[in-house]
Amino acid sequence: MATADDIDTLLPQTQCTRCGYNGCRPYAEAIAAGAAEINQCPPGGLATIVALGTLLHREARPLNPANGIEGPPLLAQIDEDACIGCVKCLPPCPVDAIIGARKQMHTVIAELCTGCELCVAPCPVDCIVMVPRSGVADAPPAPESQLNRERFHAHNARIARRAQEQAAVLAARKPTANAMATSHTNEAAR
Repeated sequence: MATADDIDTLLPQTQCTRCGYNGCRPYAEAIAAGAAEINQCPPGGLATIVALGTLLHREARPLNPANGIEGPPLLAQIDEDACIGCVKCLPPCPVDAIIGARKQMHTVIAELCTGCELCVAPCPVDCIVMVPRSGVADAPPAPESQLNRERFHAHNARIARRAQEQAAVLAARKPTANAMATSHTNEAAR
């Protein structure tokens, strides 16, 4: 019987969430559990549906239109003249393929971009567009799925580490804040 690992290996690792799950791994787990169909991955398209069908001994069905349509590999491009440096595109990028700093121009590292489209919606000035990789002069090929998976895990680990560090800082400040509040309450009671 195929495992979630086996299924995850066949997915493109764009982490686009168009399948209805928060990344390729949760989608693979849902398929393995029988909770999701094999035709929900637009970036993988028919090739992925056929591969999943073969692995799982299921009939390959057309891509579910509710999840999107199959298309060419995409690449995010930022209109650097229009970019205001708001940094709202950075957190949603599942592989950290966008670089930039607050109030500075941002750019996409084409070699790392999965074409997930998650950076487009948060942009308040609509300076990010998705274009077919094949239409960009000297565009590198789409990154390999294993690299996407590794970068996605590194992205999530960094976010978790930052959250733990922030929680530790807040926890360290809390006793001081509580002591100050108690001191002010005691002084007011006098």
